Amino acid sequence: MGTIQIIFSLSIHWYIAFCPQFQQKNIAMQPTNLRLVELSEQLLLFVKTKKETQPIEKEIFNLSTDILKDGLSDDNAKKTFWINIYNAYYQLLYTREQKRKPEIFTAKLIPIANTHFSLDDVEHGILRKYSWKYGLGYVKNIFASSLIKKLAVETIDYRIHFALNCGAKSCPPIAFYRYEKINEQLEKVTRSFLLAETEIDQVKKQIYTSKILGWFKGDFGGKKGIKNILGNLFNQNLKDYTISFKEYNWEAQMENFLTE
Repeated sequence: MGTIQIIFSLSIHWYIAFCPQFQQKNIAMQPTNLRLVELSEQLLLFVKTKKETQPIEKEIFNLSTDILKDGLSDDNAKKTFWINIYNAYYQLLYTREQKRKPEIFTAKLIPIANTHFSLDDVEHGILRKYSWKYGLGYVKNIFASSLIKKLAVETIDYRIHFALNCGAKSCPPIAFYRYEKINEQLEKVTRSFLLAETEIDQVKKQIYTSKILGWFKGDFGGKKGIKNILGNLFNQNLKDYTISFKEYNWEAQMENFLTE
């Protein structure tokens, strides 16, 4: 290759790398983890501030499934995106669509990547790696679709249970999750929720904690795992303690956003 050709080639590469028009096109063609999770966070923010959500919903719906699958390339991105989506759409389905439980969880009214998902698809299919809703965290859903399996996390993170808000008084509050801070945020909300919801009777050697841990005990490693988690939190050995799960308060408490 001659000198002129080399200079011309380098000039083209430089122009593509730094020209704003090419940069914008490249971003549009190749969405990143960050871009996708920013969309989910923006949607949740618009829900909170009661701004028009349709343009963002349309953009998310027009994504291809390949972009969604490849763009959310690691578990942190998947958790961030889908937690924000879940929390945004619970609010939208409750207020805009007037859905109530149990239909609010099963109705496939969440438009993403030219497909319609349900809240159950998001929680149990994707974030809980296609676990059966009523299997206590021990049974997989053998009827999960191939798409759900492609989008699901690699490893179930029990902390997501303290990030998902289902509009009830006993639910954890809503936070805005960010890709670069997801582990720190999940650790914080887990600690806060469990400290608030757990009581330990030292005389009776009895633990009283949230029903969430009972519903999905397999996600937490069973009763032994729950004792280890709470033992680390309260800095004591709970091996010989028994666990009771509190009644869940399903009374509606919408728009329960954390103040950050």
